[in-house]
Amino acid sequence: MNKPECPKNGPYIVKLKANKSYQWCSCGLSKAQPFCDGSHKSTKFSPQKISIDEEYYVNLCGCKKTKNPPYCDGSHRS
Repeated sequence: MNKPECPKNGPYIVKLKANKSYQWCSCGLSKAQPFCDGSHKSTKFSPQKISIDEEYYVNLCGCKKTKNPPYCDGSHRS
């Protein structure tokens, strides 16, 4: 697997809680998108850690093509 799977051709809009750690799925195989469930273990991909200081909504990449992981940068449009 050289390229990640594309589980969604657009962002996942999720509310993240303050002072909590999250793991964004970078391989696209997780059944708990956009978060990691360990499915990457048979690949070269690793999850991206996310933690924030304030609770708010974020757009997490669903296509796995972003140049600014884990955030959506509109790469799914190209």
